[in-house]
Amino acid sequence: MLMEEAQYMAISGSISYSKRKAIGLVKRKQNHQLPYNTHNLYDVNFFDDKIHTLVTHTPSFVNTWIAETQQKLHQNNNPADHPLLVGLDIEWRPNRTRQMENPVATLQLSTGKDCLIFQLLHCPSGIPQSLYDFLSNKNYTFVGVGIEGDVEKLVEDYDVSMGNAVDLRVLAAEKLGAVQWKNSGLKSLVKEILGKQIEKPKRVTMSRWDNEWLTGDQVQYACLDAFLCYKIGENLYAA
Repeated sequence: MLMEEAQYMAISGSISYSKRKAIGLVKRKQNHQLPYNTHNLYDVNFFDDKIHTLVTHTPSFVNTWIAETQQKLHQNNNPADHPLLVGLDIEWRPNRTRQMENPVATLQLSTGKDCLIFQLLHCPSGIPQSLYDFLSNKNYTFVGVGIEGDVEKLVEDYDVSMGNAVDLRVLAAEKLGAVQWKNSGLKSLVKEILGKQIEKPKRVTMSRWDNEWLTGDQVQYACLDAFLCYKIGENLYAA
């Protein structure tokens, strides 16, 4: 197995490597390099958290991940205290012109220590029914930054509806009692709610998300977007 080290979100080029490492800004991702063309597994580290990440375009692996995730959600959460949370984000190939509208390439779901990166664009037989049912299930609360736009794009591109979606910006404004959080981004929410500073490198943001094989940096980026949404939601609902 290959252990790669990458600076996924560097605060500033002026901060030394040793300093970034000391404060947890140098991340590590472990690529299990499975000998299959159906899926791969990664362990993505963010400070003290390790997120087990499945990358796949194959419906059967999505079915299994959802079944196992639903079981874990009901075992580990008490709906009376807070909703059953799932962090959600999507990625697509950047639109180079106004006339271009590329479809969603990946859907990321995170329940904390587990993450699914589903490459919808390369799914050979269409989106599995289990995913439609999971996303439309109102027993789960899907949280994200600007999630309304993600939901709209999923509906337009794949006719996928969301049963219960909550924008973390609105939730933060309510919980923190400050309306300005309605215009915030993931970076500022992570700093305020989780006490960590991050940057999202443009070279990854604007990369080819429609590629059949995602790079390690893309996997790390996509995983952490969904994971951080989950963590922010968890903290806000507990407040």
